[in-house]
Amino acid sequence: MESVPTALVYILVFISLYFEVFLLLTFLEKRKAIKREESGLMSLAGYPSVTIIVPCFNEEKTLAKTVNSLLSLNYPKNKLSITIVDDGSTDKTWEVAKLFENKNGIRLSRKKNGGKHTALNYALAQTKTELVGCLDADSFVEKDTLTKIVKYFEDKEVMAVTPAIKVHNPRKILELVQNAEYNLGIFFRKMLGAIDAIQVTPGPFSIFRKKVFDDLGPYREAHNTEDLEMAFRMHESHYKIVNSHKAFVTTTAPATLKGLYGQRLRWVHGFLENSIDYRHLFLNPKYGNFGMFMLPAAVFSVLSVLYLVGYTIVNIGMYISDKILEIRMLGVVNSFSVDLFFINTGALTFLFIAMALISFFMIIAGKRIAEDMKRTHADIAYFFLLYGFIVPLWLFMAVYNTVLSRKISWR
Repeated sequence: MESVPTALVYILVFISLYFEVFLLLTFLEKRKAIKREESGLMSLAGYPSVTIIVPCFNEEKTLAKTVNSLLSLNYPKNKLSITIVDDGSTDKTWEVAKLFENKNGIRLSRKKNGGKHTALNYALAQTKTELVGCLDADSFVEKDTLTKIVKYFEDKEVMAVTPAIKVHNPRKILELVQNAEYNLGIFFRKMLGAIDAIQVTPGPFSIFRKKVFDDLGPYREAHNTEDLEMAFRMHESHYKIVNSHKAFVTTTAPATLKGLYGQRLRWVHGFLENSIDYRHLFLNPKYGNFGMFMLPAAVFSVLSVLYLVGYTIVNIGMYISDKILEIRMLGVVNSFSVDLFFINTGALTFLFIAMALISFFMIIAGKRIAEDMKRTHADIAYFFLLYGFIVPLWLFMAVYNTVLSRKISWR
């Protein structure tokens, strides 16, 4: 008879597998509709006016490239406005921004540092266009990205459109790990969009109807995750968010473990805190798949990973302790042997294999959507070898900070 901790492992793995299978079946059901969707992306009935806000703090190295990518968009120039907001940078960001002050359609603003949400709101207060979006100053858009996104607004019910975000020029091992992760994210976001359950409107080029901010108010500090809180608020008000899976944006990924840890700690901590703030959405059928599926699945995934990692560490510790005891009592380890012909045929083994295979399929599907199949698949190998070891680093700390109500800084 299995112990209670082991039985709980089976339950957690089974539920995780259920969520994966649900998304996989959604993909199989929607794949033809997605292909039809791709074929009509460029046939715009009209070009609404759009403002893109570029909030920046100490982004002197990437700001020029970000703005130039916006200036290269295949969109009528008289319909496109770009607002650069320097949020109190202490480097040469403002000097770089001023290189664009004489460009048509570009407005420059400079303010005291107050955080990204204040920079966005500063620009929103001056925005009069039909659509408005943000592009982080370390991200870059492809020429047809805005046109592909705007196409979705021909559906009057659509209030926001998220893009497909890819890693910009991944080279180092850690960047390649994130490349596979982002491709998986492209798959997830498209599937969540298909069931009206997108959980975040990311800073890199999510576009909104201006009506969203007129009706719901400006961005909030939201535990340093204003883009996530805005999605929660929109679902609370039953505003529709969709995904444009062929509207590509590339973003600069952290190249060091320290940088990645800080970024993901902020993301997970912000998700947990916002989940507490919007706890009335959980398992509430009034909020559809967002409340009944996405939120419970996301929180469950955090807690289940922590439990499985803790369970593994405890079992490894007990195994080592037993071997140390054997050495002390007998002077030798009797039971240590390796049988190359032994295969564990327990149910748990097959459940983990099934989860890994489905995850592999989802990453490949994401790579196809992202048109990333020409790149070496070493990113997938690195993902499976390393991701499980680094994720618990920020998950444990995010939960710890949330339980103790500790705030974390942006950088």
